[in-house]
Amino acid sequence: MGTATAEADEWADAPVARRPGRAAGVWIAALLLLGVSIVVGCRIADTDGITPVPQVIAFLPWLLAPTGLALLLAGLARWRVGLVWGVLAAAAIAWFIEPYGKTSEPKGTPVAELRVLTSNVEFGQATDELIEIVRSEKPDLVFVEECEVTCDEKLTRAFRAEGAKETYPYRQAVEGYGSDGSVILSRYPLKPAPGVKGTMGMPGAIADVEGREVRVQLAHPMPPLPAHVDDWQRELDALRDYAAADRTRPTILAGDFNASQDHAAFRRLLDTGLRDGARLTGEARTPTWPARTLPAFGTQIDHILVSEDFAADRSRFLDLKNSDHRSLLLDLTLHEQD
Repeated sequence: MGTATAEADEWADAPVARRPGRAAGVWIAALLLLGVSIVVGCRIADTDGITPVPQVIAFLPWLLAPTGLALLLAGLARWRVGLVWGVLAAAAIAWFIEPYGKTSEPKGTPVAELRVLTSNVEFGQATDELIEIVRSEKPDLVFVEECEVTCDEKLTRAFRAEGAKETYPYRQAVEGYGSDGSVILSRYPLKPAPGVKGTMGMPGAIADVEGREVRVQLAHPMPPLPAHVDDWQRELDALRDYAAADRTRPTILAGDFNASQDHAAFRRLLDTGLRDGARLTGEARTPTWPARTLPAFGTQIDHILVSEDFAADRSRFLDLKNSDHRSLLLDLTLHEQD
């Protein structure tokens, strides 16, 4: 009887234990689970919350690591409430790892195949590498973020100057320094269109793809830095409004969204009917940032979103040594509604 009572005490539900080591394990586990639960709770509530949630929630799948550590500590401390708490938190994370958004196949007749590339060249530092990728992969549309003045000049010399190896005669750009500049290069004729207003340049255009008008828009909202979460949300909302404003024409919205599918603001953008090209090809969780420091444990914030007029055939993620982002290359087929 005395042994059973002692065992029951060791598995006490309160976050205290007789031995100092066990008490410390319980408190550390509780703090870990509290932090994880706040982030998971925001995901359940379909909100991005306040700092630090918008910054942490982008890495939602990796919260399984602190949850696992908390479970281990709770087990060693024989804290039953912690074990149940940890299992519930892990189950919620696993549930939300499932990719978000529509995956329906387009209806109609295939009329054109095109290749799209989006690349953040980090203040223009990876421009030379981008030029080599464009020459080797030959995309039809190229979306370049953080393409400052020097980057823009290099792209012009490489692809528009007389005698250039590859020709991209059409472009739409917002000039700027640092992270402000952005460029769309195209093999297809482009008509200027109002871009989405933001802190950084987000040009837009109408592409003539085999006689069909396709809306093309570069995305580069502010990152969710602690002092700029409101700007980030407002600019993602502006991109959502762009997507929802015209659902009759084929649309490609591509760039560095500074948001993953675990952000509520990004999911609202997908709710307009746009589909994530990487998800359509089975690559919804392939990290694109930070490619230089923690590539294996990163998150996918670079996307190519397409309307239901497109089928996504293949996606590839390409490394740029001088950028903290990976480039995304997507092969698409445009369908005409019958």
